[in-house]
Amino acid sequence: MSTHLYWRSLAALLLGLCLTVVAAVASAATPVRTVIGDSWSFRLLPGNTQLAAHPEALPWHSAKVPGTVHSDLFARKLIPDPYVGAPEAGLQWIGLADWEYRTHFDALKQAARSDLVFEGLDTFAEVWLNGEKLFDADNTFRTWRIPVQGRLRAKGNELRVILRSPITRLLPAVRAMPRKLAGNYPSPFGDEPPDAMTGNFVRKPGYHYGWDWGPRYVTAGIWKPVVLESWDAARIDNLQLRQDHVNEARADIAAVVSVDAVRDGAFQLRLWQTAPGGKRSLAALRRVGLRAGGNRIELPLRIDRPQRWFPNGYGAQPLYRFEVEVSDGKAAIAKASARTGLRSIALRREPDDKGRSFYFEVNGIPVFAKGANSIPFDMFQPRVSKGQLRRVLQSARDANMNFLRSWGGGYYESEDFFDLADELGLMVWQDFMFGGGMPPAYDDTFRANVLAEARDNVRRLRNHPSLALWCGNNEEEIAWKYWGPGKEMMAADPAFASKVWNGYVQLFGTGLRKVVAEEGGGIAYWASSPSDDLAEVANTPASGDMHYWEVWGNPAHPPSKYLEITPRFMSEYGLQAWPVQRTIDAFASRGEQGIASPVIEAHQKFLAGKGNERLMKYVNYEFGEPKDFASFVYLGQAAQAEGIELAALHHRASRPYTMGTLYWQLNDVWPGASWSSVDWFGRWKALHFHARRFYAPVAVAALRSAEGRTSISLLNDRTHAVRGELRLRLMTLDGTPLREERKPVELAPLSATKLASYTDLELLGDADPASTVAVFDLQAEGEPASRRVVYFKAAKDMGWPDPGLKAELRRDGSGFTLELRAANLTRALWIDFGDADAEIADNAMTLLPGEPVALHIASKASLPALRKSLRLRSLAGEVRVY
Repeated sequence: MSTHLYWRSLAALLLGLCLTVVAAVASAATPVRTVIGDSWSFRLLPGNTQLAAHPEALPWHSAKVPGTVHSDLFARKLIPDPYVGAPEAGLQWIGLADWEYRTHFDALKQAARSDLVFEGLDTFAEVWLNGEKLFDADNTFRTWRIPVQGRLRAKGNELRVILRSPITRLLPAVRAMPRKLAGNYPSPFGDEPPDAMTGNFVRKPGYHYGWDWGPRYVTAGIWKPVVLESWDAARIDNLQLRQDHVNEARADIAAVVSVDAVRDGAFQLRLWQTAPGGKRSLAALRRVGLRAGGNRIELPLRIDRPQRWFPNGYGAQPLYRFEVEVSDGKAAIAKASARTGLRSIALRREPDDKGRSFYFEVNGIPVFAKGANSIPFDMFQPRVSKGQLRRVLQSARDANMNFLRSWGGGYYESEDFFDLADELGLMVWQDFMFGGGMPPAYDDTFRANVLAEARDNVRRLRNHPSLALWCGNNEEEIAWKYWGPGKEMMAADPAFASKVWNGYVQLFGTGLRKVVAEEGGGIAYWASSPSDDLAEVANTPASGDMHYWEVWGNPAHPPSKYLEITPRFMSEYGLQAWPVQRTIDAFASRGEQGIASPVIEAHQKFLAGKGNERLMKYVNYEFGEPKDFASFVYLGQAAQAEGIELAALHHRASRPYTMGTLYWQLNDVWPGASWSSVDWFGRWKALHFHARRFYAPVAVAALRSAEGRTSISLLNDRTHAVRGELRLRLMTLDGTPLREERKPVELAPLSATKLASYTDLELLGDADPASTVAVFDLQAEGEPASRRVVYFKAAKDMGWPDPGLKAELRRDGSGFTLELRAANLTRALWIDFGDADAEIADNAMTLLPGEPVALHIASKASLPALRKSLRLRSLAGEVRVY
């Protein structure tokens, strides 16, 4: 061989080896996922009518993606803090304007397939890549996946997103409608007319348009990540973990793998299982032939003696992780993983002589749902951190909750939310995103858009063991049937009214139900809340779920009215209160704080700022007129806590007829007056401390009606019988004993047992009702003590002596101990450390005369600082201890 030929042959050999290595590397490469999150900028789109008044928004400013226009404007100091003071009216121009976002990115890897994925665009968006329009988006809740191979440059791609005002875009068409569809809350700011509200017609969070617990900020933005996905062989689109059968002995699961292949070929699928203890094993192995495009493969597997997932209070929350790999025989070319908990879950609707039951059965256990409704955690969702979610959801678990209803006027909750719910044992009722106001479901395009949105979100959330129910909407059925709009339209235009209702039934009765049946993995669907799943009568105690607002709403009955309504499942009821003083101080100076002051009314959204008048009515029912704003806040919290406790215990005592109680509401969207038990900063109101007691798994209920009859029930949510002792004491406010009885009791598992019923005369005898109380204590084996105090007069009509409070705060290990004692009965005691960060083991309590109470305090503050800031407030007023 000549030297020339030798070197040519060697070069060819090396080239062949090189190409083989490159091919091997290419075949082994998994899809590349690049988040396009840097170097974004935004501006007010040139040509806006808002430009003359706000020229400062025209130049390009740096932006954060994911984010919103409002949060970007605030970060650049172009607007004031939307939560502080009363800036709301002056910020409505933002929702009437069009906005533009842009960034530049590189795409050095030129793959066979590349998609730009927009996980969330709010809402009417035009997307441009390198000067070419890619698509128009029109739904906040959808994921948009757009092929861009052949359109990318190696360097310097320009991505632009123009966001159009939903009000400006939709208002002409809504105004032109001969018959208008009723909306929710008309704007008080003039940005759209009250008779032509646009919120029903756009797939966007309804609460952006204002609600009776939050401001009106019609924002826009790229609210979820933008991702460039590139691959050469295959991409796993979805991994569903469908639970076909789960019991104590075994779990039969199907791992359903959706694969998008570039070309036809033979591949191998491996499914790995990681058990809760961390042991990883190969669960399934299969060779498959994939077609170019979409493919669906089911991998069945069986787990013997599975570690099952249970709601909080019923067992542990073990979680399994599954990972699937697609291999070409040499290396993995695509991977995906998902986590789940193994459980059986069903909504039981069993007929009886009064109607039909409504309860959730988990792993064969009928679960009494104890919890609250959750609303959005911020006006600008991208600001919500996992830490913020964890604080609130941990608070729910700490209050012995096992169930949350994620309300339909916001957004489908995040992966972080559901991951935490899985870990904490909180079952979730997830509404589809309809919070009220009749949508134009008669329109085929609108309905198809909603069904695509539903499919996206059902597929996204279906592996979460906490997911208990999909519900079509919030209150739209009862609004149409009973609140006037449906009847008024039927009288004015029967043909159009029938068209609207038929469209409603198509969407909520058929379309969404079908999506859940096809994609939901066996989770139940419910047409509306409250409803009887489209039966003729809705919001009835006989069947289905109920919302009850005759307490607080019209006609504003006193809380004792709760005892007259016994539902199957109470999914909404509530009383309002202001948050703690420290939270109020965050948005209003002390000089701005007054029951009717402008800043306070700006943060009171019920009755367009006049909700304090309603709140004052409920304070007056029990406590009389407060002497100042601080007393109003304190007494409002006490009224809220005691009223909701009465209702929740009534619902629990009505088991098994009633099988759920979810008060309105758990959390806040901003700092202000609302029905929440945990405020926007994560601070507990009095209600949340009460909830921990009235939702305790084993408890005593002592419920006194307006007619003066007290019913005693023993509540046991444990799956085993519980033994204990019930103690009744009648005493005066200074602690003088008048009567005492002790009785051994046994509480059957999963039960409410009515033990006794007393008239006031039977309890009191000849004692003075204005200075006497009945105390019921349940001490059960292995359970915290449960106490209820029965009052025979409204607090304002009782002769309260000075409580004679004594307190000592001392360091105790890594924290502090606060010892309390009262000479006389002290109702609604509130412990406060002002601006000092301090976590108090218990609060909003009743102290019996002479009874010592020791509470743990966790704080990084010094002992002198805590002593200086400590305040105790009772019905007698506030006292400084040191």
